Amino acid sequence: MRWWDIDPVLGLERDLFPEDAWSRGMFWSELAHSRGPEATRCYLVAESADGRVVGYAGLAAAGDLADVQTIAVARDHQGTGLGARLLTELLRAATAFECHEVMLECRVDNLPAQKLYERFGFTPIGFRRGYYQPGNVDALVMRLTTEPGSGSAAGSASVQGTDIND
Repeated sequence: MRWWDIDPVLGLERDLFPEDAWSRGMFWSELAHSRGPEATRCYLVAESADGRVVGYAGLAAAGDLADVQTIAVARDHQGTGLGARLLTELLRAATAFECHEVMLECRVDNLPAQKLYERFGFTPIGFRRGYYQPGNVDALVMRLTTEPGSGSAAGSASVQGTDIND
């Protein structure tokens, strides 16, 4: 993701997460940490064949811990495997950051996302009550752990189809 992707990403953000959409400033702040030798973030966009942004994802790393910040897929691309391709790329980034543990929060009412994360080996470890505001929706906290030295933060998955760009 680059600065010129923020406007289309904000459009998707508002459509998919109307109650707790990120702001322009939040994306700018994350992108500020995604380039250069001291980078601690990886943000991606997925584009359709006509160049429309149809998905995005972000990961933050600190030490050997990474956190999935966001994954979103346009409604007309949900169920196509795009979420899995984005997650695969985030887990590759976690491996590049040398992270052995990846955490995420997921709305307790978002069962499709939970199933996706479970397919990749994430396991539930707890809840954050009222995490998503202003709707006061709980978050399910999930974790994926690998053995140090295994060289991978995730199992393998193929990435095909929609172009994914960082």
